[in-house]
Parts: sequence; C-alpha cells; structure tokens
Amino acid sequence: MSETYISTGNSRIDALYPRIKNFLLHDITEYNMFGTKVRGYRTPDAPSIWIRDYADMMRGFRYWEEDMKSIVDHFAETQTEKGWLFDYFTMTPEKVPCEKENWAKYVRVPVEADVEFRFINAVYMAWQATGDDVWMKSLLPNMEKALQYILTDPWRWDPKHRLVKRAYTIDTWDFDYTAGRHPWLNFQITDDTFWGIMHGDASGYYLAFRQMQSFYEHLRNKKRAQHWKRFATSFRNRANKVCFNGQFYSHRVPLVPVKIDGVDESKQLSLSNPMNINRGLATQEIAAAVIREYKKRGEQTDAFAEWFSIDPPFPGGIYGDEKLVAGAYCNGGIMPLVGGELARAALRHGFEEYGVKQLLKYEELTGNNETYLWYFPDGRPASIEASTSPDASPTDAWGSSAMMYGLIEGLAGIVDMNKLYKAVELSPRWIAAGENEARVQTVYGASGASFGYTYGHEPAKKTIELEVEGKASVDLHVLLPVNTKATRVRINGRKVKFKNTSVEESHYVDAAFRLNKKAGVQIEYTEK
Repeated sequence: MSETYISTGNSRIDALYPRIKNFLLHDITEYNMFGTKVRGYRTPDAPSIWIRDYADMMRGFRYWEEDMKSIVDHFAETQTEKGWLFDYFTMTPEKVPCEKENWAKYVRVPVEADVEFRFINAVYMAWQATGDDVWMKSLLPNMEKALQYILTDPWRWDPKHRLVKRAYTIDTWDFDYTAGRHPWLNFQITDDTFWGIMHGDASGYYLAFRQMQSFYEHLRNKKRAQHWKRFATSFRNRANKVCFNGQFYSHRVPLVPVKIDGVDESKQLSLSNPMNINRGLATQEIAAAVIREYKKRGEQTDAFAEWFSIDPPFPGGIYGDEKLVAGAYCNGGIMPLVGGELARAALRHGFEEYGVKQLLKYEELTGNNETYLWYFPDGRPASIEASTSPDASPTDAWGSSAMMYGLIEGLAGIVDMNKLYKAVELSPRWIAAGENEARVQTVYGASGASFGYTYGHEPAKKTIELEVEGKASVDLHVLLPVNTKATRVRINGRKVKFKNTSVEESHYVDAAFRLNKKAGVQIEYTEK
C-alpha cells in the first residue's frame, strides 16, 4: 500500500511528517479489556487512553493506523444508560509508587463537559478513514444519547443561554476553582460550583452537531440532517454572541459571579481560541480578530512562542496545587497543541505566512527528537516534578498531531470533506512557505484510500501547475502570489470556470472539477 508523504526539497518542512509520525508511534498502547483487544495512542501526561486526547490524535495517526475503531467501540460499549461517557480507561498503574494495581480502571471527571463531543469527533474521523457506513450507523444511537444527555442534564446545559456550561476550569482542563474550599485539585460538582460557559465547549459541540448532520445526510435521512443543521446554526449564533468579546473568545462567561484577586478575566486568552476557528464556530471576521490577537501577543511576550494555555495566567496555587505556578502546565504553559491549531487556523484564514511560522518554530523546537505536552515560557520542557500529572512523555502525541493537522490540512491543503477522499478541498499554500515545488500524498491506513498531487509554480511564467491523483469531487482553492489574480484555469487542457477570491489580504483562485484517477491543472495569473 502507498504511504503518506510530503516532499518539497526544504529539509525543515520535509522533516515534520516523519518526525511527528515517529513521536506517535512511540505512544501506541494495547490492552485486553475483558477479552476485547483494543489498540490506541496514549496521552502524553499519563499512561491511559483519554477520549479527549485520542480524538485529536486521530488527526495524525489516521495516515497510517489500520485500527481506527477498537478504542471508539470500547468507549461506546461502556457508555452509561444516562448517556454520559467515561473520560479514560487504563490497565496501567498511574500514580506510581502509591498505585500498584494493574486492574481495569474507568474514570469520568465530573467537572468535564466536553467528553461527549469528543466521542462524536472520534466516530467521525474513524468513519472517514474506514468508510464503514454500517459501523457508523450502528453508533448513531450512542451519539444521539450522548447529545441528549448534554442538552438536558442540569450539570451540562444552561437553559437561559441555551449553551453548554461547566465548572470554573482553566479552559478545557479537568479541575476547577473552589476559592480554597477544597484542599487540592477539585474534580467534583458541588452546591458551591462556580458555573460558567467556556467557549471551547461551544465550538466542540457545534462541530459535533455538524458531524451529526453529515452522518444523516450521507444516510439520506433528511429529517434528522435538517434537525441538526438548524440546531447547529442557532447554537453557533448564540455562542458567538455570548462568548466573543470583539477581540477573542472570553475565557469564561460567568453564570455564578466570582472575583479572583489579581485576575482580569477580560484579558485572558485561553487555548481553545484557535480550536474554535478550526471547528467552524468562528466566522471569518472573528477568526481574523483572534489570529491578530495572537500575533500581537506574540510580538509582546517574552515566551518563546505564543502558544499559551492561558495568557495572562492565574496566580500560582489558587487551583489547589502549588505546582501550578504562572507559566506551568495549563496555567500559562506553552503548548504545541495550541501552536498546531493556530497554524491551521492562520493558514486557512488569510494569515498564511504566520501559519507557516508556527510550523517552522515547532520543527526547530523538536530538532532534538523530543516533544512535550507543554513548556515553560523560557523553553524548559514539562517534567513530572513540575506538573500535577503522573507522567511527562517526551513523545507528546497530542501537540504533535495538532502540528500535523496544520501541516497537511493547512499548508499542504488536503481536507477530506466526506469519507475516503471522495470529496476533497484542495488548497495548496506553498507560496506562503516560499516553495515552488511539492509532492504530497495522504493515505488512510485503515482503508488505503488516498489523494495526492504534485505542485509546480513558475514565477517567471506566472503559472501554477498541479497533477492530481485520486477519485473525488474536488473544490480547488489555490493560493496565488501577492497582488495577483488568475486569468485562466485549465483542467486536462480544457478551460473551466473559475473565480478569484480573497481571504483577508490573500488572493486565491477557486474552481471545481470531478477527478477520476488523474487530472492536470494549469493556472495562469497576472499582476493586479
């Protein structure tokens, strides 16, 4: 079977895919769960399988992994009758040396509100890679039940705003602020919980609603597809109205008032902001505002990258552990997870060179073949001693897979819009990286479905040529040089309709065609 690759002749760009793949291959975990064998990829700060990390990591390992379903199936099998799912499971002792038992352990953190949307994300990506409609359809009851729980349970749903709520956690993290009522990190809901709305939950569920729409459209169930489409649209409008503050998504919209000395919540930029863009919650106007905020803070910060978990951070220790000083872990630590999401968001929303900058910064950071979930702002990597977590793997699959997400879907510009690359958005942005040649192929390990192209740009002739391989309906969206516009597009030598479009200050040419094995694309452009 053919393999995924990216080749440009630029050693730094070309190093990213194999390096990230190597990181993930070191994180494979296999268990025998009561007679059922499961295979997945572990979280970087614990030896367990968390659906949160796993669903995001799928964006990386789908390009070679054959088993995309066993972990998803196991989370579905252990779903409760009420609809909620477990956060993680493991058979590996976590809190060594005090924990020695290698029993099967399942955990749901009560303050977490995002687990159910991540399960639906995981089903969607496994379905894309395998193309298994029967399997996907069999899990629709699980997904519907999960969403019914989220949209009705008093711990998850705010009926006033009609948005998902959660305790006062740091963005999507799993412990909340208690004003000192609990002696350590708190994971429980109580009568004193400081409820609020966190934007990352909103974007995650918006994406899940749209994925439900896609499932039903594919199965030709128009009624359920329309239901989720309408629900997603109204939900998105409410979320943007409530959570976007004009510059970025506010860290928390309080439902229960609380004041923390030394904290100005109106200034806190938290890690789900670029994710909101990639999940489709943000409009182009909102996306541009958020990216500009990151650019501004990147110019002002002393940190080596603006991949903040939260900025400014909270005062040290107020969440119950003295290790959570400003700049550590989720309290202001610098996360490749954020950088990868930011790279993809920037590349797809008119800040292409800025997006490339994030990818190259990560390549430089990982030149020693190590990558961590988080770093201190001065560049020191995570450690067990400096974190509340039981591990600090130097092969972080969560952040590295986000970087691969930015590399393949952002820079190389291959986005599967359906399953098995049957409908593809093709948006090569190599001009932003200063590259005039590229060869790219993406392959799903579970099915062998593939899509690829060669890219050639001749500035002297003002032409861009593509040789595209696959079997798909293709929406072409090609980045052009600065201050240029397309004058002609040919597919296999025949002129086709095209449109010049702009995304912020960037210029693209758009066209659509049906690809049957191979096609040649020639774009001619001129200065504006």
